[in-house]
Amino acid sequence: MIGEYLIGTIIISMLLFFNRSRLVNYILVTIFLVMQWVFTVYEYNHRNIDEFYDLFKPDALAILLLITLSIIAIPAYYHSYVYFLKNKEIPRERAIYFSAMTLLIAAISAAYLSNHIAVTWIFVELTTLSASALIYHRRNNRSLEGTWKYIFVCSISITFVFIGILFLSIAMQQAGHSDLSFPALISNAGSLNVFWLRLAFLFIFTGFTAKLGLVPMYTAGIDAKDKAPSPAGALFSSVLMNVGFIGIFRFYEIIATTSIHVWANHILIIASLLSVFVAAVYMLKVKNIKRMLAYSSIEHTGIVMLGIAAGGIGYYAAILHIVLHAFAKSSMFFQMGQVYRIYKSKNIYDVGNYFKYNFTGTIVILLAFICSTAMPPSGLFISEFMIFRALFEAHYLFVLIVLLILLTIIIWAFGKNIFKLLFTPAVGFNEECVEKINPYESISQFILLGLVIYLGINPPDQFVELINESIKNLPH
Repeated sequence: MIGEYLIGTIIISMLLFFNRSRLVNYILVTIFLVMQWVFTVYEYNHRNIDEFYDLFKPDALAILLLITLSIIAIPAYYHSYVYFLKNKEIPRERAIYFSAMTLLIAAISAAYLSNHIAVTWIFVELTTLSASALIYHRRNNRSLEGTWKYIFVCSISITFVFIGILFLSIAMQQAGHSDLSFPALISNAGSLNVFWLRLAFLFIFTGFTAKLGLVPMYTAGIDAKDKAPSPAGALFSSVLMNVGFIGIFRFYEIIATTSIHVWANHILIIASLLSVFVAAVYMLKVKNIKRMLAYSSIEHTGIVMLGIAAGGIGYYAAILHIVLHAFAKSSMFFQMGQVYRIYKSKNIYDVGNYFKYNFTGTIVILLAFICSTAMPPSGLFISEFMIFRALFEAHYLFVLIVLLILLTIIIWAFGKNIFKLLFTPAVGFNEECVEKINPYESISQFILLGLVIYLGINPPDQFVELINESIKNLPH
């Protein structure tokens, strides 16, 4: 069904792009959402069946992330509707926005399902192009700067991935193979030349860090999440980051069966610790709330990759963490749209006393803060505890101690700014023109945060089965 899905998406995206009618735009968006869910259900029911010349395969990890994407897509479109309702609407800009968001969601879906490393590369590049249109939506100097920075960094990163694929193809040819599908790479990994495999890993890993938000190329996503409208930022900070994760994870499955597995783990640990360190440093000084949330995402991706490097129960915890983080962080970005409508600013010095102006939103931010910082009853507490345990059992005690110190700094810095937003009176703020926020706008965030708690404390059997199947190719 992947072929029909992609063709349908292209048609809907083109109709959205050229149409200027608000009613027609929203009808087309609704049709796409229905198609997205039909596609998701179909792929779930046809798990592990090759599609479209064996280039796509809905395995367990792809299904998990696809369901996560389809859930988040609903509030993303809803809050986009609210965004245009509350701001000056220009039909052309609205049309481009929804067209780009539709393409982005489809490209992410295809990247998840890709069964071939070159196909993954193609759709990751497509996410860059569609995301760029969303970053530039406001069409001012700052959004232009953020867009060019995103394109520049992501273009370099995708070039790195391409070079890595070339090295990988050399290794496969020397071993007498030409198939670059993930199953073929995994089955032949043991016979590949270690030199070319090391080079391929370094380039492919470095390239995908731009999407995942990991050192060294984490800078691409910071400005993107800040400059784009909040609904788009919610996608960037959750499901788009998961594209980077799946790109690295697919290749890590190949490396895990070779003699350079331990070496690759050391690379992951270094990059992950540096990512958490960068997040800690910047969260101490950053004053832009959306950038603060973006750096928080870098911290979480670092924790996820430490779980992968630690192995054991860390594999399970890493998959659980990446899914729950997507729900938690997207809910915070959706709420930031309401914060901006009240204060017309993202600077922590310009906001305050949010409890007074939006009680329902305050509850969302408090709950999201608890979930994002992995405090009970957040499901992220469960996944982080498992990752800590995996690091301890793998004898990475020094790494664990450094991680805990950095996380303490991050929680303090994060909490200081969150409580400033919620309870400290804003200086020089004019209360006479405060917009009244409808409490119903926060329902989506409560649902997403409810999933963070529920899936961590009482995960359904199908959910656990999908995670366990996702990590079956990794050494235990």
